[in-house]
Amino acid sequence: MQFPSFIAARIRHNEAGSFSATVSRIGVASIAIGVAVGILAFAVLLGFKQTIRQKVFLFGAHINISAFALGNTYEEGPLPVKNPVSEELPKIPEIDHWQAVAHKSGILKTKEEIKGVVLKGVGKDFNWDLFKTTLVSGRLLGYKDSSAIRYGYSSEIIISKKIASQLVLKPGDDVIMYSLQNPPRPRKLTIAGIYDTQMEEFDNTLIIGDLALVQRLNGWGADSVGTYEIYLKDFSKLDQVASRLKAVLPPAVYLSKVTDSFRPLFDWLILLDRNTAVFMTLILFVACFNMVSILLVMIMERTPLIGLLKTLGSPNRQIRMVFFRVGIYMVRNGLLIGNATGLLLCWLQYQFRFIPLDPVNYYMDTVPIVFDWPVFGLVNVITMVVSALILSIPTLIITTIQPVKALLFKK
Repeated sequence: MQFPSFIAARIRHNEAGSFSATVSRIGVASIAIGVAVGILAFAVLLGFKQTIRQKVFLFGAHINISAFALGNTYEEGPLPVKNPVSEELPKIPEIDHWQAVAHKSGILKTKEEIKGVVLKGVGKDFNWDLFKTTLVSGRLLGYKDSSAIRYGYSSEIIISKKIASQLVLKPGDDVIMYSLQNPPRPRKLTIAGIYDTQMEEFDNTLIIGDLALVQRLNGWGADSVGTYEIYLKDFSKLDQVASRLKAVLPPAVYLSKVTDSFRPLFDWLILLDRNTAVFMTLILFVACFNMVSILLVMIMERTPLIGLLKTLGSPNRQIRMVFFRVGIYMVRNGLLIGNATGLLLCWLQYQFRFIPLDPVNYYMDTVPIVFDWPVFGLVNVITMVVSALILSIPTLIITTIQPVKALLFKK
């Protein structure tokens, strides 16, 4: 065993019951708390970002390409299925999926209530994988169910839990929808399912129906749609893909990014990133300051030992390495305890959802948790590196200790 490691081990084993043993435990606890809080903070932050993005992406694709329409801002003009954009989409490898949709404003009417809504017509190319997670009752649209097909389109719709509560509807009930046009065109529709995103922007007005129904109400043929919704494999490539598509946009067609359509939400997520960075910096600063203070106490308590080692010929660098390794040992124990504590708390919240949230303000009913192991590893690496750099500072005091005075030093 190397000399610094041997002396450091002896110091650790002989400190039981001493004052430095108490401050050593405080140092380990400060590192453990910092790491545990860091893991919790990033697990919750990433959970917020992932949950909100997933809910936004339910009805707001990464990129939307639509034709301009006059008057009604909820509806689009007809966009031909075959156009320069649709020909360019298969050539872009960053695109994961695209689908054609159309919107139609209308009013749902029951015997006692009415509700203004926006019908989003989706086709067989619609990706239901993400939407399934919000379905609270009923089922998806029955494209293959002959009883649901009337006049060439499905008469089934999916409404939000909020709309269902306001109109007192449940899966299987019928409802009349009046489209906002002149003259109004009523359609008898059947509730297939009920969804709940807990985002008022969607739940308050949006219902899901058949694209062919919207085409029929608008007088379009099957060769016209309202919007192309485009999803990317990597969300960070949003601006790059948007620029490429803008270069081929035909006249009277515009492109909108989800970060522009829902700017307040994405600005809020950026603010969360900044707040978390500031919070983690303060936690790390406090933990490192504690480590510096604790190591100084340990050095002062063992001033006679330092004097003896210098008398026997040990250079300052070797003695500094002894106490540096004592500090690293405390950091290691703090990392182990902090990781175990942080991951345990994350797992408990993930499994049992102890901490609730108000969906009106947070768009979710419980604190979300995401286990991002690379980020957790980065927290450990940064803590270890910063602690190692900080621990080298208090050991500089060893170079100022004179052997004669150190041997006469009394605790």
